[in-house]
Amino acid sequence: MTEMIVHSAGPGVTVQDDGRGGYLALGLSRGGAADRIALFEAAALLAQPIGAVLELPGFGGRFEVTQATRIAFCGAPMRARIDGVSAVWNASHLLPAGAILDIGAVTQGVYGYLAFGGGLATPHILGGQGTHLTAGLGRVLQSGDRLPLGPDKGGDVGQTLDPLPRWDGGTARVLPSLQTEMFSPDQRQRFEASPLTRDTRANRMGVRMLPDGEGFGLTAGGTILSEVITPGDIQIPGDGAPYVLLSECQTTGGYPRIGTVIPADLPRVAQTPAGARLQFRFVTRDDAMAAEAEYRRSLSDLPRKTYPLVRDPADIPDLLSYSLISGVTAGEEM
Repeated sequence: MTEMIVHSAGPGVTVQDDGRGGYLALGLSRGGAADRIALFEAAALLAQPIGAVLELPGFGGRFEVTQATRIAFCGAPMRARIDGVSAVWNASHLLPAGAILDIGAVTQGVYGYLAFGGGLATPHILGGQGTHLTAGLGRVLQSGDRLPLGPDKGGDVGQTLDPLPRWDGGTARVLPSLQTEMFSPDQRQRFEASPLTRDTRANRMGVRMLPDGEGFGLTAGGTILSEVITPGDIQIPGDGAPYVLLSECQTTGGYPRIGTVIPADLPRVAQTPAGARLQFRFVTRDDAMAAEAEYRRSLSDLPRKTYPLVRDPADIPDLLSYSLISGVTAGEEM
């Protein structure tokens, strides 16, 4: 069996997949990749179903495989090198046996992903492979870990695609939530009109957003009972700074929710880096349903949008050794 060897790993590197459904009533949130779009991009680049990948929050690590393996990089762009040679992000590559793969820091966004041909073959627990730290399922990767890889049916490498943009903040669409009407019209208008700054305090449970001035909160008072919450919900705690819940959030909460980010825009929230600006815009249910349909269409279209990766000649150190056109030489024979 092919194994992936971890020589070093950045803080928070974990195995992630599409999450575990059906356990919310038992107190276990879905979890899964913070940026679900990346799973579909990786699957498209490797021409295989979505499966378990490595999630790399901010920094990657050093890895090796025991047999030649197809790999794909997706999600937030990061610096990658295979045996010291730069490797293009958002593309598939062949990682030879024994070659050292170094993945450095993100250059945009937050969460990068490393996928393998055949996927990671780690055990399924409660129907999923993903690490869920708050539930005690799995752990972060450490030096010396060896993870099994599944059998790869094979396919092309050197494939790339244009990623769906989501690295620099922007606008996230929001549906009204159960407590939206408890916020005054002035508060709701100011919330929608004011760009917020992504705080440094964030993890897989959620991300804190900082207003430029006064925070938000209920003006009419009232008691909020603890109730079911889901990823995308925007809670307003006592300090008035909105907190957007992500994939590993708790299952119940008592803070008032001013709205809920629609699933199509949640990867944008997760990938907004610290210091970037994000603005929320309320939409109708019909708008949200149309956005969801378009979101699903865009994911299903990804396999048809891959294309061969053409290397920049400036990145080929021995370019003159290639016979680029039959009969053309480097010009050094005379």
